[in-house]
Amino acid sequence: MKSLQLILSNPRYFAPAWSFATLNILFGTWATYIPLIKEDIGLDKASLGFAIFFLSLGNFTIFPVASRLINKIGVGKSVWYGLILICLSSVLPFIAVNYFTLIAALYCYGAANGFLDISMNTLVTEIEKEDRQNFMSAAHGFFSLGGVIAGIGSFLIVLLDNRVLHICGTVALLLIASALLRKNYMHIISPPIEKEAFKIKNFKPLFLLGIISFVIMGSEGAIIDWSGIYLQEINLAPEKFIGLGFLAFSIMMTLGRFLADGISAKIGPVKIIILGTLLAIGGYFLVLSGILWVTILGFALIGLGFSAIIPELFRIGGKVEGVASSQGIAFIAGTGVSGFLLGPVVLGFLAESFSLRISFMLLLFCSVIVLAASFILKRKRGV
Repeated sequence: MKSLQLILSNPRYFAPAWSFATLNILFGTWATYIPLIKEDIGLDKASLGFAIFFLSLGNFTIFPVASRLINKIGVGKSVWYGLILICLSSVLPFIAVNYFTLIAALYCYGAANGFLDISMNTLVTEIEKEDRQNFMSAAHGFFSLGGVIAGIGSFLIVLLDNRVLHICGTVALLLIASALLRKNYMHIISPPIEKEAFKIKNFKPLFLLGIISFVIMGSEGAIIDWSGIYLQEINLAPEKFIGLGFLAFSIMMTLGRFLADGISAKIGPVKIIILGTLLAIGGYFLVLSGILWVTILGFALIGLGFSAIIPELFRIGGKVEGVASSQGIAFIAGTGVSGFLLGPVVLGFLAESFSLRISFMLLLFCSVIVLAASFILKRKRGV
């Protein structure tokens, strides 16, 4: 909790951390409106899954050019420009009038999302280097906090009964907050990024880490995109409750990330991955119960279980013997994004061909695979 106190007490750290929250407030607002947008445009589950694929594709395709843009204009300015882009592009899916405009809107939104994501993480890294202070995990906790805020905002769905007004009001408030905070980081410039070729032999020690990253990120993306529809269709939840699964998931994800550093220091990164996976497996069984409040509790347990896994994978991947830390982290991030890209799409086609319950059974099975991979990793590392 020391890093959280650091953020809350100093605007130099709070301003970048709030950018993480902004990103997920907007994404979470989109997630809570997915069921309604799906109905208004008249999409089946497979079509929705394919549309969501373009959101992830936009995110993925910005990666090759983002670093060059950040180096050219400066990381501080990149965060501010990224915030403007994400705020403006987040409105597009809400005003889409048909399937094709929704696809185009999600692609643009995904590209802006990816650019801001890379810019924010680069900014935090540079501040950590300059100040010799660690607050990356807590900054990611603010990302999860943004999901909590978006989940609370889901109660405005019924109150406002106007999704365009909801997103435009949210964007206006976030832009004002970002404009007030930007002076704390606009001057920061990142050093040139050294390019280093990734050798085939480096894949072997990172293989298990890549599998875990792929499954966890894929599952996280699937829950964000499909939890509302699951509550609506499987649990027959009233409209005012369809955002509660995402809210519960995000609350526990936030709590877990703020506490994980201390726990990891005591039991080690591999054990925290195993513990997190066991919690997630238990959560999936609750989700599959078919009882509304038990399902919501299940989403909360999954969020707690997932919270520390990706940060711990980065911690391990940056210390693999014979592999540069930048290579290890890049490999884990790449496999994770691939999972995030494919997870919601696979669930969409499964839900359309069979049922959404079958889709979540697949996520449960994937968590069992992660648990097995984690025990293998534990044996190899001898911890």
